[in-house]
Amino acid sequence: MDVTTKVKEKATSSKNGVDSFKHVSYLWDDAVAASLAGDEVALLVYRSNLLGADLRLTNYGGGNTSCKAMAKDPLSGNETEVMWVKGSGGDLGTMKRNGLAALYVERLRSLTNVYRGIQFEDEMVELFNHCIYDLASKAPSIDTPLHGFLPFKHIDHLHPDAAIAIAAAKDGKKITKELFDGTIGWVEWQKPGFDLGLKLRACLEENPGIRGIMLGSHGLFTWGDTAYESYINTLQVIEKCAQYLEDNYGKKRAIFGGQKLQSLPPVQRKEKAASLAPILRGFCSSQVKMIGHFTDDDRVLQFINSNDLDKLAPLGTSCPDHFLRTKISPLVLSLEPGDDISDAKSIKEKLQPQFEAYRKMYADYYNTCKHPNSPAIRDANPVVILYKGVGMFTFAKDKQTARVAAEFYINAINVMRGAEAVSEYTSLPRQEAFNIEYWLLEEAKLQRMPKPKPLSGRVALVTGSAGGIGKAIAKKFAEEGACVVINDINEERLDSTREEFVKAYGKDVVSSTLLNVTDVSTIDSAMDDAALAFGGVDIIINNAGISISKSIAEHTIEEWDRLYDILVKGQFLVSQKGVEIMRKQGFGGDIVNIVSKNAVVAGPNNPGYGSAKAAQAHLTRLMAAELGADKIRVNTVNPDAVIADSNIWAGGWAEGRAKAYGITVDELPAYYAKRTLLNEIILPDDIANACFAFVGGLLNKSTGNALNVDGGVAMGFYR
Repeated sequence: MDVTTKVKEKATSSKNGVDSFKHVSYLWDDAVAASLAGDEVALLVYRSNLLGADLRLTNYGGGNTSCKAMAKDPLSGNETEVMWVKGSGGDLGTMKRNGLAALYVERLRSLTNVYRGIQFEDEMVELFNHCIYDLASKAPSIDTPLHGFLPFKHIDHLHPDAAIAIAAAKDGKKITKELFDGTIGWVEWQKPGFDLGLKLRACLEENPGIRGIMLGSHGLFTWGDTAYESYINTLQVIEKCAQYLEDNYGKKRAIFGGQKLQSLPPVQRKEKAASLAPILRGFCSSQVKMIGHFTDDDRVLQFINSNDLDKLAPLGTSCPDHFLRTKISPLVLSLEPGDDISDAKSIKEKLQPQFEAYRKMYADYYNTCKHPNSPAIRDANPVVILYKGVGMFTFAKDKQTARVAAEFYINAINVMRGAEAVSEYTSLPRQEAFNIEYWLLEEAKLQRMPKPKPLSGRVALVTGSAGGIGKAIAKKFAEEGACVVINDINEERLDSTREEFVKAYGKDVVSSTLLNVTDVSTIDSAMDDAALAFGGVDIIINNAGISISKSIAEHTIEEWDRLYDILVKGQFLVSQKGVEIMRKQGFGGDIVNIVSKNAVVAGPNNPGYGSAKAAQAHLTRLMAAELGADKIRVNTVNPDAVIADSNIWAGGWAEGRAKAYGITVDELPAYYAKRTLLNEIILPDDIANACFAFVGGLLNKSTGNALNVDGGVAMGFYR
């Protein structure tokens, strides 16, 4: 009985529920698949989504799948074989039909006629375009020939940790042969490309009947005659790899050589991480502002607390997908879990030599490995930072990239753990790693990426951002590329706003926290949340407020205190904590205080609110004078009569102002507009635009200023 027949029989038994998977998720739904019958491309997308949904099978954005099927040639009208394969970029878990590249199989294989050898293989990528069947399809990826030179109808190329652990083991080839009884081929490490596709074809020709191929240090190829057969074959191979690892954990020696130290308790880990994150963010942002991510995942803690940490961490990763996102190696901090890190100045002095040493190591790596045509050296700061007993920080240009880098390094940890359990872990040689990182095709991909938005790499905390002006500001900042910390004192309104923001901007852009600006503990907690979510904060918008419109005779002491507590004390407390974080980061920042026209010109029946707003305005001036040396800009936006979607109008303010002017509440919008020079109604978005003007980069040398957004109230002009 040949291997293909065995796989088909195994697939049938799986459908009947005989097989149960322990290490992978069996997600195939016969009813869904039946609805797609006859459409091989739809089945390819379905299979791809199932594979991408299980991160044990492949990492985010990694791997690719394909199918070959007959289609009508639009020029000749004849049936021709076409290959649909995941295009450049994209993610298997979320890929749609438009994420595929479609190529003529015969044309793709005929490129061997013009192939000039491995030293010229990059030029083959341009020639893929001459093989395109569907001109509207995605651009072909570098892995296209790896699928094209194999004859199977359906192919999966994945990066499962369990398989890579064997592929990256010193005895990986021997283990693969023995584990699969010769039914899985082996191809030594080689950079992906045209030549690797030829190597896969040669491996199959030398080993007819095999069910897959292991790529040294890289990943796995599996296949089948149908989408389901390919899917089940893939699961079975990965399951067998994972079970083999599990059977060997702790058999030869303790995992990672055993634990060297204990983790701090969870609460203390979070406290340490929140305190240290802004300092690390500052070091990592020496060239470009970075966004951070923190995790104390159990797998991370097992690795960073182990005896083998110092041996394995410098080796770096093996799989190219891991390496491209985590850099050559992580930085292991020279801090112990119990160290006091409360003194930011002393911690900076202690860590600075480590960052300088890392940058020098990276520069030496670049200079040693570079080619005459290599791209210029990139940011030499670490991406992955390990804090023993606490957890792992990752820093990148945006939150998603930082989070994914963490996921990839956890993949690398899984690989190291497995390889060490069955043999000895081996990483990519430095030159091979460099050739991947500074590959001209990768550089071209980087150059095609869209230009960063004005607030990319910035973290903004807008107080009172679950409604009204604050919500409009947070939306504007998110649209312009910032990560935003949504907060409010109303939990229900906060949850609703977070849901709205996640739907509009994605989960990586938004963090939310309850915050009462008069309560120091909630302010500390909110800032810690910002540090854990994004690495720190560099834009503070003091927007939270209330309004009470009463004459001095009617005003109560309680109302007076509440106004000053929320408006003045709140601005002071939030700014104070924000400044602490900005100073830790060391690259300046912005504080914008939402004050009011009432700070400049008195309105009737307004002594408490107006005087509190005046105090806010003067506090802004004092803060600007004090914080200039830290490159922290402090400015004021003075709105007036922002009625639409404003929370303050629900608390009696509208009735009070209408009474003061001798009109009805319904007449207020027109009344306010008519008293302005521009005869305009002021909206929350207008205030958001003013805040963006201060923080968006064009006014980086402006501090201590006030911008009126009131439609032109002559009495409110600054003199």
